[in-house]
Amino acid sequence: MKVKQSPEDFVVEELTDIIPGDRGDFAFYRLDKIGWATPDALAAIRRRWDIELRRMSYGGLKDRHASTTQYLTIHHGPRRNLKHHGVTLSYLGNVTRPYGSSDIRANRFAVTLRDLDPAERDTINARFTALATLGVPNYFDDQRFGSVSGPGGEFIGRLLVQRQFEEALKLALAGPYAHDDAATKVEKQTLRDYWGDWATCKDRLPRGHARSLIDYLRVHPGDFKGAVVRLRPELRGLYLSAYQSYLWNRMLSRWIEQHTTPETRRLVEQRLGPVPFPLVLDADAAREYAALQLPLPSVRWKSEENDGRLTLVESVLAEEGLTLREMQVRGVRELFFSRGERPARIAIREGTVEWSDDDHHRGRLRLTMRFELERGSYATLVIKGLTG
Repeated sequence: MKVKQSPEDFVVEELTDIIPGDRGDFAFYRLDKIGWATPDALAAIRRRWDIELRRMSYGGLKDRHASTTQYLTIHHGPRRNLKHHGVTLSYLGNVTRPYGSSDIRANRFAVTLRDLDPAERDTINARFTALATLGVPNYFDDQRFGSVSGPGGEFIGRLLVQRQFEEALKLALAGPYAHDDAATKVEKQTLRDYWGDWATCKDRLPRGHARSLIDYLRVHPGDFKGAVVRLRPELRGLYLSAYQSYLWNRMLSRWIEQHTTPETRRLVEQRLGPVPFPLVLDADAAREYAALQLPLPSVRWKSEENDGRLTLVESVLAEEGLTLREMQVRGVRELFFSRGERPARIAIREGTVEWSDDDHHRGRLRLTMRFELERGSYATLVIKGLTG
């Protein structure tokens, strides 16, 4: 099976109820892109129009290896369009407030899987029917864990909770990752070779974010907490959300294991390890599953009296050597975990499957799935749920 053989094989469209008009200080745009990650596309737009980052607001991140449509606002933005190497920005009108994630009603997908064995057709159809009936476990998928270097890898967020600020900073700046380019690999090797010799390290690093943090340590040796606070805000948030999402996934896995048997669930691979998908649930469990909201583990979550989810949360945290009160970065106001709850399952809406001969692979089949998912959910989980 081949996924995303071309960007057109993975099409995602953001759906919103926002209707722009002539009034408001925020220009509203549709962003169509192919082969660009959302932050890179926004950076290209900022360069072309000389726009400060703080003037831009958007709802979600869309994959680089896809054909995507999403929306954004620019405070006092130009009332014109822009085209730039696979990025098309279309001005639609003005609105009275910045666009955000809460404005996304859903995401619509058209996903094409290629090089499928005709013998798999019945199995995949049956799995799609099961997913459409029970729903898809709403795990955070691999995209959430790019800051973790693989199975058994350390979480920077965990180190921050443990107040191991030097170890967290070193992993953030010098930890090796599979997709590092050649220049980044050299920079990270320099950081590892000269860690602690801040003057030499600074002299050998190119200008950039890492060099500025090393210069801070040169002037303030030993203040690793201060250096961590000076990490880019989006990076700090990414590190904390990755760890919190990992714990949330374990909570959902635990619930599914408690309500199924090995015969009524199947394991689906993720980069950090397999997670269970239910195949069958009894009537009571199915109703609970459909309504279940699991909290994002944080000291900021306050459970109601007799909340049955508290035991689930505490058991997962106990395996990390933590309690809910310890699920924070103490003494650092800038570092905090998100507060909220996340549905345990996602419903596949408007789901259809279409089989045809694969024009790229003789004798094999192509499957095109069309469906809608709630915002914040991962279409890749639908693919994994079908194919394993």
